[in-house]
Amino acid sequence: MGKTYYVYMMTNKYNTVLYTGMTGFIAERGWQHKQKIIEGFTKKYNAIKMVYFETFKNVYDAIDREKQLKGWTRKKKEGLINKVNPDWKDIYREAFR
Repeated sequence: MGKTYYVYMMTNKYNTVLYTGMTGFIAERGWQHKQKIIEGFTKKYNAIKMVYFETFKNVYDAIDREKQLKGWTRKKKEGLINKVNPDWKDIYREAFR
C-alpha cells in the first residue's frame, strides 16, 4: 500500500476563517493545529476544526489541488465544504480512520 497525501481545510469555532493545507500525515498535522503548536495563521485565528479533506496517492496531485483551492474564493470553498459537510462538523478523526 502506497503513501496517502491529504489536502484539508481548517476553520475556527465560528466558521469565520478558512485555512487550506496539504500533508502526508493528517493525524499528526490535525493534532498540531488543534494544539496550536505551529505559529502562523491557524494559531492566530484559532483554526482548530477540520471541516474538509481529500486524499491523493500522488504528492504532486495533492500539491496542485492545494494550490487550486487556495486560489478559490471563500464562497467557492464554502460550496465545496457544504457538499460533503453541510453542518461544518469537525471531521478530524474521519480523516485517518
